[in-house]
Amino acid sequence: MKSVEEQLALIKRGADEILIEAELVEKLKRGQPLRIKAGFDPTAPDLHLGHTVLINKLRQFQDLGHQVVFLIGDFTGMIGDPSGKSATRPPLTREQVLENAETYKTQVFKILDPAKTEVAFNSTWMDQLSPADFIRLSSQYTVARMLERDDFSKRYTSNQPIAIHEFLYPLVQGYDSVALRADMELGGTDQKFNLLMGRELQRAYGQEPQCILTMPLLEGLDGVKKMSKSLGNYVGIQEAPGVMYNKLVSLPDSMMWRYFELLSFRSMEEIEQFKRDVERGANPRDIKIKLAEELVARFHGEEAAATAHRSAGNRMKDGELPEDLPEIELLASEDMPISSVLNKAGLVKNAAGARDLLNAGSVKVDGEPVDRGFMFRLGSSHVCQAGKKAFARITLKAE
Repeated sequence: MKSVEEQLALIKRGADEILIEAELVEKLKRGQPLRIKAGFDPTAPDLHLGHTVLINKLRQFQDLGHQVVFLIGDFTGMIGDPSGKSATRPPLTREQVLENAETYKTQVFKILDPAKTEVAFNSTWMDQLSPADFIRLSSQYTVARMLERDDFSKRYTSNQPIAIHEFLYPLVQGYDSVALRADMELGGTDQKFNLLMGRELQRAYGQEPQCILTMPLLEGLDGVKKMSKSLGNYVGIQEAPGVMYNKLVSLPDSMMWRYFELLSFRSMEEIEQFKRDVERGANPRDIKIKLAEELVARFHGEEAAATAHRSAGNRMKDGELPEDLPEIELLASEDMPISSVLNKAGLVKNAAGARDLLNAGSVKVDGEPVDRGFMFRLGSSHVCQAGKKAFARITLKAE
């Protein structure tokens, strides 16, 4: 096992905060593998690169010799995490949660080592709690303390409803740490309240409190808002290799170092060398290609990475797209229909021409045919094809 200093250097890579670092140092000094917990509610069947920031950190803990517990919140998923929500989120059914959970396991093992990963479901212990047990758990925290939480506080002061079951979510997440006897829990910066709950409940149940590591929320391809499928600024880990490749290569130059730090498994020394290369005149696109190939290989294999630049969304009927594919930036105040984008970008002569091509099925976005209902999300970037020969990589930026 590496020295405490070497371990801390890797643990801190890309991290936002460690609570409490001195306690973590003491745990590491014991020389025993720590139980590292991270929980994921299976609220959707597919993951994007923003989700993998935590999973990558779990892999780093595995590489350091620690025991990783990948916790699937099949119980909490039916409550709905209120973190950052301005309204009560509808809970999922047990069937939806279990179906999504199965796809999660398939996806995360593209990053984690299955032999070194303990997969747990929090229904295992939560289903065993009696109503009396739940009441005892609820007695560990006050309503006043719950309302200190930023999202609850905002909703309370603005007279937005807060359902009682939402108060249970952080309590259940905290109890998961008790059930798993976690030494450390990972989460996004928006999870800090829930993570601290685990420390308090562990103390209440006579356990040594876990340490906490928060990771930043990865910005999407627009470089501004958190990566989100609903915003269209995401890279899905199950997207076709060519689509993933195109999106990453079109990443704003200002964001590529953050993506390298949080998503790449290259050493920081190698990444610093890339920075020096760019400062000396190297084309940033060449560096982004290295990142794109690494991530495509991780999720689709080396062969797919080697041919990603020639796959879906990056091939013309008459041959491969040129390296100097036109890059067009459009300014807008909101999402735009694809017909307006094509017209504004000059890929069609006029709005009528865009409609004709769309009606004929001759418009593609990232290699996939789209219809007139396709909305180009503000902040997103796509390779667009209008007809047989009009191609461009278009980015819709906020005014």
